[in-house]
Amino acid sequence: MISHRLLTAAAVAVLAAACGSAWGQTPATAPGQAKTQAQAQAATGKPTTDAPANTRVQGAAAAVAQGTGAAPAAAPAAPTQSVHITASGDIVQTLQSAGQFTILIKALDATNLTPVLKNNKGLTIFAPTDAAFTAYGDPARLMADLPGLQKLLVHHIINAEVDSSKFKNAHGPVNDGGGGKIVLDGTSATFKADQANILQADVRASNGLIDVVDQVLKAGSVPETLPQAEEPAAAAEPAAEASKKTAPAAKKGTKKARQP
Repeated sequence: MISHRLLTAAAVAVLAAACGSAWGQTPATAPGQAKTQAQAQAATGKPTTDAPANTRVQGAAAAVAQGTGAAPAAAPAAPTQSVHITASGDIVQTLQSAGQFTILIKALDATNLTPVLKNNKGLTIFAPTDAAFTAYGDPARLMADLPGLQKLLVHHIINAEVDSSKFKNAHGPVNDGGGGKIVLDGTSATFKADQANILQADVRASNGLIDVVDQVLKAGSVPETLPQAEEPAAAAEPAAEASKKTAPAAKKGTKKARQP
């Protein structure tokens, strides 16, 4: 039986860096980071570093654009939550000062993800509000399964700064921090991440971006590509033309019977 264990912060950093390779490459380790690398390698068995990822945001935008399809016929309902936060230090400090992310902060602490969001740069996190977590499920139940909670939270992190301009008028997937896909949609007035509405986008903290969302993201909740628009049906033929094709041909004439 496979046992599921909670990953250390260093191991999560390795995973996030590997997933970020879709957009860029991790720079070589600087001499001052050797101790961090050695500690991470001892914990995970893999060389790593907590150095900021050297990502190319335009690559993430290209990944989204590749999934672009026809815009949906109807725009989603407007978000009901009202949120406005301002940047105040790094990602974690900004979430803490906002006062509406207490469950998220507690979950990040419990799953070793707080150091990842403090010690790395060039990240994007989709941050569910307390109301979003409460609607998702009992917070105590979530905390009882820390490996599952960590996997859930890593799905909210992108190892690149993906601001909303990168997926405006586009729909498609980008890599999350755990090797999965977050589907971003900018084809309507309300931008979305998976099934969640983005209440406030592009809050620029000192080490990355925060997008506030009204739901906890659910992997696979929406298709990676939108259905293509159907071709318009061919115009119906005029009734007269149709009748000519269907009516039997008239006989040219008949001979009169001979008189006796």
